[in-house]
Amino acid sequence: MPKAEAPTRRDYRWFTAITTRWSDNDVYGHVNNVIYYSYFDSVANRYLIDEGGLDIHDGDTVGLVVNSGCDYYTPVAYPEALQGALRVDRLGNSSVQYGIGIFREGDDRACANGTFTHVFVDRVTSRPVPIPPPMREALAAISVAG
Repeated sequence: MPKAEAPTRRDYRWFTAITTRWSDNDVYGHVNNVIYYSYFDSVANRYLIDEGGLDIHDGDTVGLVVNSGCDYYTPVAYPEALQGALRVDRLGNSSVQYGIGIFREGDDRACANGTFTHVFVDRVTSRPVPIPPPMREALAAISVAG
């Protein structure tokens, strides 16, 4: 079954730079598939920290990854300049599903597109809690859910 076309920049709402590292490349000379998941984690958490007020050190609420996936379209390699793109595909009471694109700087089509789901939990009990209002507002601002 043919893979759908790669998403474009207009499919996302927020962008941030990603710095590739020498160690990201694998024996085949491109960024290894598992590294994309660290990019996804960094993109989502950068947004939550910068825009949603997530306090990763002392906050009462933390986001735990419960699901992730990725479609790869074109390989990238160190030392390419990349951008991570973020949108919210689904916003629940205590969870959020992101769409995260990885783009070469200046390219319109994504090299990879991932999904990533956070469930927000109480830091002490690890029980789900409602997404805090400032974070919910930030997530709603980049939502593409209809």
